[in-house]
Amino acid sequence: MLLLINMKDNIKIWKNIEAVTKKYNALRLNDAINYKKFYLYSIITHSTAIEGSTLTESETALLFDEGLTAKGKPLLHHLMNEDLKNAYLYAMSEADNKTQITLEFLKNLNARVMAQTGGPVESIGGSFDSSKGEFRKVNVFARGGSSYMDYKKVLAITAGLCLELEQRLLKASSLQEKYNLSFDAHYNLVTIHPWADGNGRTSRLLMNYIQFYYGITPSKVYQQDRAEYIEALKKSQEGKSNTIFLHFMAKQLLKSLKEEIRNFEKSQKKSNDFSIMFY
Repeated sequence: MLLLINMKDNIKIWKNIEAVTKKYNALRLNDAINYKKFYLYSIITHSTAIEGSTLTESETALLFDEGLTAKGKPLLHHLMNEDLKNAYLYAMSEADNKTQITLEFLKNLNARVMAQTGGPVESIGGSFDSSKGEFRKVNVFARGGSSYMDYKKVLAITAGLCLELEQRLLKASSLQEKYNLSFDAHYNLVTIHPWADGNGRTSRLLMNYIQFYYGITPSKVYQQDRAEYIEALKKSQEGKSNTIFLHFMAKQLLKSLKEEIRNFEKSQKKSNDFSIMFY
């Protein structure tokens, strides 16, 4: 019965996503001046916030546009945001060129994510540089004491993921198939955990890269939903099924589309209600 309910919920949420996407596209938000820029800033802010950054969307915009740092907030948080912005600009450019998802491409993404906050690491398995996108040579532990896969397996399994994604990129046709492929990429990469740091940001960036590749609206994971996000990942990993994670990401997508439409309609109302005033 539970499976039946989940299937019904899944069908319902994708019908809603398709309907809201049509409304979103009809508003032509992407044609508005600076809309894409500030939406990207929002994605970046939420992604780094999930990893501990305290910068708000307005503080991130000031950092990117004016070079102003937020008073009293750590330099590390500013560097995380700057690096992720550069990584997104690179990903967007590569998506325009339909660049293949290869090991080298993934390393380039992570190298940009960790450019200013990574560095050389000495471990029993050997030396590597986390600022250059090099795969970890050390085993890492997840929350709760469980460990990610042995570092010796990372290269081969990540290479397999790249091959699988390349094949599936050519096959996905419907909106749901395209988004689910991007969510699958996100889930698989973060579960492999190829790097010593930056796995979450890089996995969300890979998800958005696939969405840029298809020309569909990029989705984000809200920092307010961080606990649910981690729980969805954990339950999917423990159950060896990505169904829970895919459903969570579909809900995040729907939430984002609705929020953007609501914000646009609110801004239109404000501009229409404007009256010229003098003292």
